[in-house]
Amino acid sequence: MTGFVVVLSFLALFVLGFPVVLAIGIPCIVYMGLQGLPLDLVAQRTLYALDSFPLVAVPVFLFVGSLMNSAGISRYIYRFADTVTGRLPGGLAQVNISGSLIFAGMSGSALADIGGMGRIEIDAMRDKGFEPQFAAAVTSASSIVGPIFPPSIPLIIYGTVTGVSVIQLLLGGILPALLCVAMLMLMTGWLATRRGYPRSARWPTRAELWRDFKPAFPAIMAPVILIAGMLAGFFTPTEIASVTVLYALLVSSLFYRELTWQGVLDAAFETIRASAGILLIVAVAALFGWILSVEQVPQQLTGLLLSISKNPYVLLFIVNLLLLVVGMFLDSTTAILVIAPIIAKPLVAAGVDPVHLGMVVVFNLMVGLLTPPMGLALFLVADIAKVTMRQVLREMLPYYVPLGLTLLLITYVPALTTWLPRLAMGGP
Repeated sequence: MTGFVVVLSFLALFVLGFPVVLAIGIPCIVYMGLQGLPLDLVAQRTLYALDSFPLVAVPVFLFVGSLMNSAGISRYIYRFADTVTGRLPGGLAQVNISGSLIFAGMSGSALADIGGMGRIEIDAMRDKGFEPQFAAAVTSASSIVGPIFPPSIPLIIYGTVTGVSVIQLLLGGILPALLCVAMLMLMTGWLATRRGYPRSARWPTRAELWRDFKPAFPAIMAPVILIAGMLAGFFTPTEIASVTVLYALLVSSLFYRELTWQGVLDAAFETIRASAGILLIVAVAALFGWILSVEQVPQQLTGLLLSISKNPYVLLFIVNLLLLVVGMFLDSTTAILVIAPIIAKPLVAAGVDPVHLGMVVVFNLMVGLLTPPMGLALFLVADIAKVTMRQVLREMLPYYVPLGLTLLLITYVPALTTWLPRLAMGGP
């Protein structure tokens, strides 16, 4: 019972407006004081959580995304995406989505995608006659591809806190990301046809494709190298991140020649700032998770859920409803750190593949980036497009349909997530 009081205390402090770190940390410290536990345990548990080799990949991948932004590579990605998909119904809206997929292979973060590509995409769409609120909606909807296509920072965090293979999680995100892109492009094509949105006058020639492919090629090769390294088993996630940083530095300085020392410093400072926020929450959440384990909250929840049903699909439906609500109020990192260790045990006990469950959890929480009242992606994209949240939400409504269908397919067709990891492991 005490463990559930700690959880409720965290929720109460969060609703009252406390910063996430304090909302998690205060109930933990009060609990330890009431239980007579030494406060040395606070330092021990938090430091133990950060002493994780896979977790090193988080700041390193953040650094890759920052380097790519500083080198101006986003422009080349956007130009190539425009050449390839600009003739599709919706024109630049389709470019927006396809560009997000390419950029996802370097950033691993929805907010990094919006920050890196968002301004370019929204300005270009506005210049072509698209309403800025529609441009903002497309940008925010496509941004959630970043956190599920490798390298995915949320999947790395999920694997770290649940003990699931990070490599398998990253491989498991490839097909769901492609499915999500296809669903978003279909919806965009339908909307464009109904509304008469502009598109390119003709398909590109081979010469035009080659012209724009050449400068984008080094950027496109980053996710290819990353995925090939994972499939071949050459690298751990942290080693892949380090190789990707080296690759980004080489192509930015030798091929694009736009990266300056000031750009490297800016990227480093941005990485430190972003990493500090994430890892501080990771550390405090580890203490929170340890207390819940001591109080046997996961075991009690396992018994409760299995008493409702032992059917894994029924339990996945319940968990999806829970996560959709949680995602409206908690940012994805906090939700993964707090919720994932609690729900993983009962679902795996019911027969859900742990890699499959990881994808369901992460994709569901990414949808939370697009739902108020938190909706961090909506806030960021509304600021870039200079429109109100209400305007963005109105244009976002059609896009909740393909996102919802993608979530259902990921949930109830496990092979979408598990096929590639099993293939890499030599399975059927």
